Amino acid sequence: MSGANFLQLHTLDVPRGRRVSWLVERVRTALRDGRVEPGTRVPPTRALAEELGVARGTVVEAYRRLTEEGLLTANRGGGTVVSASPPPPTAFRSREPRAEPDLLDISTGTPDLSAFPRAAWLRAEEGVLSGSDGRALTYAPAQGTLALRTELSSWLARSRGVLAPPDRIIVTGGVTGALALLARVLHDRGRGTVAVEDPGAEGNRRILAHWSTPTVPVRVDQEGLVVHELAASGARTALVTPAHQFPTGVVLSPARRRALLTWAVERDGLVVEDDYDAEYRYDRRPVRALHSMAPERVAHVSSLSKTLGPGLRLGWLVAPSDLHDDLVRARWGTDLGSPVLPQLALAELLRSGALERHLRTMRTRHRRRRDTAVRAVAEHLPGAVVEGVAAGIHLLVLLPEHVDDAVLAERAREEGIRVEPLSSLRAVPGPPGVVVSYGTHPPARLAAAIAVLGGLLRRP
Repeated sequence: MSGANFLQLHTLDVPRGRRVSWLVERVRTALRDGRVEPGTRVPPTRALAEELGVARGTVVEAYRRLTEEGLLTANRGGGTVVSASPPPPTAFRSREPRAEPDLLDISTGTPDLSAFPRAAWLRAEEGVLSGSDGRALTYAPAQGTLALRTELSSWLARSRGVLAPPDRIIVTGGVTGALALLARVLHDRGRGTVAVEDPGAEGNRRILAHWSTPTVPVRVDQEGLVVHELAASGARTALVTPAHQFPTGVVLSPARRRALLTWAVERDGLVVEDDYDAEYRYDRRPVRALHSMAPERVAHVSSLSKTLGPGLRLGWLVAPSDLHDDLVRARWGTDLGSPVLPQLALAELLRSGALERHLRTMRTRHRRRRDTAVRAVAEHLPGAVVEGVAAGIHLLVLLPEHVDDAVLAERAREEGIRVEPLSSLRAVPGPPGVVVSYGTHPPARLAAAIAVLGGLLRRP
């Protein structure tokens, strides 16, 4: 058969560099459409090249690729024939949840990402690249670059009271990465079960479950984790958010802090301190990190997710000395460590003071949004109570007892608002409520969303 009939094509208007790929795909299409059956002889390379006006090498390479795929067979002395037809293309469906861009999301605890310090970050990266002889792009220690660990050591000491030399800090892929490392090492030591706060962060429970780590819920009240119930749980590891508990917003009281550390000593246990929201306290300075009271009983983890943005995937872990080496080995075995360039850029932001200046700006912005949210709750949600201290980028709003918070969240979705029902964060049923995250939205939009919730509550 001629090339024109074979391909149903009379002219070729394809850039030279793409002609082989184009020709391969056209032959595949001809075979798939059934225009050519198995056993049919295809045009000789020279004849097809002349007819299409291309170099013979283009056709030879296209036939070679199709032969490697098993679609053509070259018979010595008998030309090249069709040996099989390609299967029809499969329409793959993504398993990721479909985006819902029309929903106003007040459920996701992210900061105002529009305020990311782009200029400072670009200057930091440019400085790293221009001042480097290429070593910035080579392998770094699995526990993180020395430059970042050095700056983190200084910053953690002055901001959180965490006294850790650079060689005791492990750079991680956010808090999630730190929890994954701890789950693996503790499992290997036969200490897999972890007590978690109830209500508590669903994401933390999911990552522990992914690593087959059993969890046991322990109640949270107005003073934080109820330690005597922790003691009765049988767990030897407790994951807590003492600076600003999620979602209740309470701060672990001094008495509970002492009781928790006493439990850790008596039980030979470990406290995993997720330093959640510690950077955002609006009414006073935040309490010092729990790690400062008992560094050999507390693993301190934190990240930049609420400071700069979760997409950077940078966090850190300071663990007791008896766990440190195993955690570094686990970090190496995971992926050899975090990308080097973002680590060095962050080190420069810490060294220059740019990160602290950014934090001051964000505290002012987020406090204004929190004040707006609190006023809107008071105006539009009669009978509702805002829980917790003035901190973080979310509010817990407790609702009247007769309200089904899951039903309210579903009705809000129908109105274009995504909000987190408190019941979805509980292991044991309790009072209804919603978690309102205010970091992402300007005050007017936030107030309007809360007004919608108020209108839904007033409906019969």
